[in-house]
Amino acid sequence: MPVENRGALKGLRVVEMGTLIAGPFCGQLLGDMGAEVIKVEPPEMGDAMRQWGRGDHSVWWEVVSRNKKAVSIDLRQKGGQDLARKLIGTADIVIENFRPGTIEGWGLGPDVLMADNPGLIIVRVSGYGQTGPYASRAGFGGIGEAMGGWRYINGDPDRPPSRMGISIGDSLAASYACMGALAALHHREKTGQGQIVDSALYESVLQVMESLIPEYVVSGFIRERSGSALPGIAPSNVYTCKDGEFLIGANQNTIFARLCQAMQRPDLATDPRYSTHIERGKRQAELDQIINDWTATQTMEDLEALMLEYAVPAGKMFRAPEMLSDPHFAAREAIVDIESERFGPIKMQNAFPKMSLTPGSVRTPAPAEIGQHNDEIYGSLLGLSTGEIEQLRADKVI
Repeated sequence: MPVENRGALKGLRVVEMGTLIAGPFCGQLLGDMGAEVIKVEPPEMGDAMRQWGRGDHSVWWEVVSRNKKAVSIDLRQKGGQDLARKLIGTADIVIENFRPGTIEGWGLGPDVLMADNPGLIIVRVSGYGQTGPYASRAGFGGIGEAMGGWRYINGDPDRPPSRMGISIGDSLAASYACMGALAALHHREKTGQGQIVDSALYESVLQVMESLIPEYVVSGFIRERSGSALPGIAPSNVYTCKDGEFLIGANQNTIFARLCQAMQRPDLATDPRYSTHIERGKRQAELDQIINDWTATQTMEDLEALMLEYAVPAGKMFRAPEMLSDPHFAAREAIVDIESERFGPIKMQNAFPKMSLTPGSVRTPAPAEIGQHNDEIYGSLLGLSTGEIEQLRADKVI
């Protein structure tokens, strides 16, 4: 049964010319919120995301390209550039994450596109931004994470910097690009003016680095890798149980006192070595060892019950199997069932955040074929005749 589009961005059209992760994830977010997203891919090859993923099947495409229509255009051909310009002329937002200067070389720079469509919002995602001495450098998510400060502080202190496990740099750049697009839409609503949203990978990472820079400027302090612990915030760590690992965050005085009650060690809460936030931070490692010695005697189920009884923030480490069987995920419909055109019934994360009046949704599966909606978009939307579309195919423009 079709899912109704009640999203806040219903009626807006987005042309997504991005590739891999950062541009397409921005398009996914806008599509989840109700926008019509037209995904542009090169003919024959398509977006590399169609082949990306882990496991026996490449299913990442199914998530990042949901709620999108797929068209093919060879942007390196003059005919393809003319076609893209015509398509973008109908759009509210265009997304691109090519190396800066690339779309200008195709005759699709902001000056050209905004001359055709003054209200157009152009979302540009790149490694280093559209200006500055590094602008022309190639930049993937991991490079942005390194320059933005993320990689250096991630991992264990006795090992080289670690990758987080997901493409966080790309996702952050896409999220800030989406945020910028929404702010630009608000400005356009008041003025009619479009604008350029310039989202750099390294700056998006830098934005979430808390007080890392002023700590150095004011105190000369450089953050280092600290593994699973939150330095100076104790207890807050992953602890070992009989059958797995468990996260406990009990650094506030009152919560720490409740944890001590659960441990049947109320003396710890009044011990001057551990009774205050500052003192616990000084003795973080020894306090973690005391707690770990206790959790090692517990099963995860028993420990979770105790933490709930004493109102201590805590939780198990969730993997996909735990998510799929958890009642809270189910109650909030955090995971939805989708009928994939390539794989049949599959499950994936829902659209977030939840909105009371204009909820986002996963309405359509990712397009299975490259150029799957060529006839619909080029015919119905752009008004090209069947003969014109066939000629574009013959010329390998689409």
